[in-house]
Amino acid sequence: MTVQKASKRTKFIFITGGVLSSLGKGLAAASIGALLESRGLTITFQKLDPYINVDPGTMNPFQHGEVYVTDDGAETDLDLGHYERYTSVATGQRNNYTSGRIYYSVITKERQGEYLGGTVQVIPHITDEIKRAIHQFDGEVDIAIIEIGGTIGDIESLPFLEAIRQFRSDVGRDHSLFIHVTWVPYIKTAGEFKTKPTQHSVKELRAIGIQPDILLCRTERPLARELKEKISLFCNVSTDAVITAQDVHSIYEVPLCFHKEGLDDKLLELLNIWTGTPHLEAWQELVRQIQHPKAKVLIAVIGKYVDLKESYKSLHEALVHGGIGNSATVELRYVSAEDLEAKDAAELLDGCQGILVPGGFGKRGVEGKIKAITFARQRKIPFFGICLGMQLAVIEFARNVVGLSDANSTEFDQATSQPVIYFIKEWYDYRTDKIQIRDENSNMGGTLRLGAYPCVLQPETLAAQAYVGKEIFERHRHRYEFNNAFLHELVAKGLVVSGTSPDKSLVEIVELNDHPWFLGCQFHPEFKSKPMAPHPLFRAFIEAALNYGKS
Repeated sequence: MTVQKASKRTKFIFITGGVLSSLGKGLAAASIGALLESRGLTITFQKLDPYINVDPGTMNPFQHGEVYVTDDGAETDLDLGHYERYTSVATGQRNNYTSGRIYYSVITKERQGEYLGGTVQVIPHITDEIKRAIHQFDGEVDIAIIEIGGTIGDIESLPFLEAIRQFRSDVGRDHSLFIHVTWVPYIKTAGEFKTKPTQHSVKELRAIGIQPDILLCRTERPLARELKEKISLFCNVSTDAVITAQDVHSIYEVPLCFHKEGLDDKLLELLNIWTGTPHLEAWQELVRQIQHPKAKVLIAVIGKYVDLKESYKSLHEALVHGGIGNSATVELRYVSAEDLEAKDAAELLDGCQGILVPGGFGKRGVEGKIKAITFARQRKIPFFGICLGMQLAVIEFARNVVGLSDANSTEFDQATSQPVIYFIKEWYDYRTDKIQIRDENSNMGGTLRLGAYPCVLQPETLAAQAYVGKEIFERHRHRYEFNNAFLHELVAKGLVVSGTSPDKSLVEIVELNDHPWFLGCQFHPEFKSKPMAPHPLFRAFIEAALNYGKS
């Protein structure tokens, strides 16, 4: 049988959401991408967010959740993490646009005289700019999956919805498709499903000129054929286009569940694409490993944003991946750093086989995190510090082992006499081959070291054992750096610098030489972990945690 691939004129899938937020549009988009890739199609993603911030980089994690960072230094929505974990797509600056970024572009053009003589309006100028952002992928891939943030009915989403309505008119039905994610609640007291939320959501969507082609119905129980027929009748979609998106034990089951519902077949039918059968063996094996672990491990995560797990989404998934790489289930105990400041560490950390201190900004909870690091160091519990976690490990070691009682970061104490972590004003950017200069007056986002940077590993270290190769590229998102003025003093007392920038000016990884597994890294390894390719450091950390107490 001859397989006919999609033409190089890209086809576009638009995903919207209704009724309420957190229905899982991002996971749905990622799962659809995984299914299409399994059939040999090339894909990409784009997230269009309606908020006015130019990017989420300065937003509070309690409001927005995690900020995901790409290789090229883009600070993006956390859904881009789902896209990269589920597929081979490498995202970047053009994969995430906000209202702020769109308006900023239009206003800049207006100030430069590009619209001279014309009145700049939402239609056509804003909608045209949105369409230009989407059109960037035309001709590059077979299918582009475009997720619209927010919920139908939100005022701020209207320009994006109008833009994709126009987009379909521009490219035609054979090259565009609308998927709407909605909710079908099960009312236990009545013992039945209710379809009215879905009906009203679709009605809102149709009122602005968009008729969905496929409905993904989030539900906690399977939808019977009769219920799908009812939704089909009232929402004007075919019955086989009403897809059950049922709650699952693991998010990595979603692609297989969608395939079982016939979603990928329906997508290809509506887009008029012929492919071979999907190759889902790797996903099936992944789910089997998750469902049948050989061991279990308890990891404590010491953070400031533990009340909102979305703040640590990539971190959570990377720990799960590390467990998969060791045939183990990872149980997480999220511990508030502020609670640790007021309580005995043993009370909150007892029974944990590994302790992880993640990244973050600001002074709140810092001393609680340092207390957890002391606990891990003294009791020889496997410890993993990421970004701020590494910096605090250096501070803890300087204070409690080296004897530098005033050791601190200038982020928390600008007057400290022993700034082992400090704000570096000049550093070499290998991507631009220039010296970057920044100071406290720079734009807040502009003072960050963002994106992938090289790191050279020292042989016979934990880092070298975990990775394959001597040089790695990892993603960064931080302002403060290890102060080399204290390097020799700390190394003399047992700190191991196992990874640096190629010119050795920036410390990237530190370890302890008298501890079974104690490692801190300046970068964010969680951003490059995938379920079928666990990040080497997370795999090694979980392995060490599984072995804790056995010797």
